[in-house]
Amino acid sequence: MISHENIHQILESIPTDIAIVAAAKKRTITEVEMVIDAGILQIGHNFVQEARQMIQQLNPQIRTKISLHIIGHLQKNKVFAAVEICDMIQTVDSFELGNEISHQSARIGKITPVLIEINSGREANKTGILPENAFELAVALSKLENIKVKGLMTMGPFLENVEGIRPYFKATRTLFENLTKQSIPKISMQWLSMGMSDNYLIAIQEGSNMIRIGTKLFGTRP
Repeated sequence: MISHENIHQILESIPTDIAIVAAAKKRTITEVEMVIDAGILQIGHNFVQEARQMIQQLNPQIRTKISLHIIGHLQKNKVFAAVEICDMIQTVDSFELGNEISHQSARIGKITPVLIEINSGREANKTGILPENAFELAVALSKLENIKVKGLMTMGPFLENVEGIRPYFKATRTLFENLTKQSIPKISMQWLSMGMSDNYLIAIQEGSNMIRIGTKLFGTRP
């Protein structure tokens, strides 16, 4: 169960220069407001409709304080709804999706920050682009007028031994550094989004500066 004590314990375990995105899938508005009250101002949702419902329930003054991230796979038919409400989309894994985000962002006069999602585990059942194709995608996305690539995101495979995730985070960090060195025009490699509730400390050790925490903050979902 979520509590102010639990939230503050987690905050104390994380360096202050690490951005925390509260993964709020299936969480109540009371739970979300509790983490916002504790100072976690970046909220992530997997589904656009659920994110919209949260926004509608939030006090408008609170909405102006937070940054809303889409952290789940985004279908192209949900893009316009997403760009209307979100402040970042972390799961761009194709030019087609990036192009649609740019197109729909242009309709409302917005430039949407995005992260390129990397399939670091090379899993057939996971979204994300393979690491060797990331540079080509980054160059293509850089030519779109209404998105701004701000870094990379990865999940990595689910493993019984949490230490086993380390090589996947390490490889994504190396990719992040290599893309940074390329100095691709109109791309700002600012965020490396790696790590969730069971492995965020390892992710930070391997260079992540943005983590996505759900269960560790909120407790298990009902």
